[in-house]
Amino acid sequence: MVSTDDAEIAEIATKYGAKIPFMRSNEKASDFATTFEVIQEVINSYTTKFEYACCIYPCNPFLTTESLSNAFEVLTKNKKNTVFPVIEYSYPIQRALQINNNNISFAQPEFALTRSQDLPKRYHDAGQFYFFNVEKVMEEQRIIGDSTGAIIISEMDAQDIDNENDWKLAELKYQLKNGISK
Repeated sequence: MVSTDDAEIAEIATKYGAKIPFMRSNEKASDFATTFEVIQEVINSYTTKFEYACCIYPCNPFLTTESLSNAFEVLTKNKKNTVFPVIEYSYPIQRALQINNNNISFAQPEFALTRSQDLPKRYHDAGQFYFFNVEKVMEEQRIIGDSTGAIIISEMDAQDIDNENDWKLAELKYQLKNGISK
């Protein structure tokens, strides 16, 4: 099932076997709509009740069935409300810098003298998908809530595409992953 407000996307999705039972509302197609709001609109538009659902973002070229299967397994075996892929930050975010009035300083000065290898790992959303228990997520009214799990994936296995540089990085990763030289 594809949720879109765009007729061309709907046509292409249908051509490749997707169902478009309704067009997304203008409100939920805006740049300010949250993922939860889109999911809520989709779930509420069905008369069929689902136990689990998965919201897959369209711009993630390295999504695998293995990641989806792993996430579903963590979701069901660990009784989580939501599970999604995350990537470890390549450098401790506690040592992040900020610029104010052309001066650079530590965003968290309490970590200025802490060795980077001594800081706990932190992760960010890979921007690929959210697998979730429909009843629990609708009840909590949010995707990331009190019982959220994750699968950790490699930085090479994800590339969110929001601009041309992201596209170029995806091409490079694809070439590296597949042993293709230019």
